[in-house]
Amino acid sequence: MEKQNLIADKTFSFALLIIDVCKQLNQQKEFDIKRQLFRSGTSIGANIQEAIGAASSRDFVAKMNIALKEARETKYWLSLINRSSHFTLDVADLVFEIDSIVRMLSAIVKTSKSKLAKT
Repeated sequence: MEKQNLIADKTFSFALLIIDVCKQLNQQKEFDIKRQLFRSGTSIGANIQEAIGAASSRDFVAKMNIALKEARETKYWLSLINRSSHFTLDVADLVFEIDSIVRMLSAIVKTSKSKLAKT
């Protein structure tokens, strides 16, 4: 039985939601935003998977930091969609979810960096 990983599970589920939003953006012919959101929103979990298989603690921190950067970028695109009158999609729940992911990843990176500094 595989060990459950909350952040990995959370970002996988989030990526599935991003795919749905991107499909709607595609139907609305919002191709540029869709590409940016799809790339950043689905790469968070991919980078976390790379971190899980990291060769070293430094590699783990580097991959988690990339995941954090991608999460912040995703938050930007979702906030833009959420606050612009140009878009008709309701992404408020996704903005809330990405905030939670950013907080979790920030804590993981901070704790991991602190542990690295002590070694």
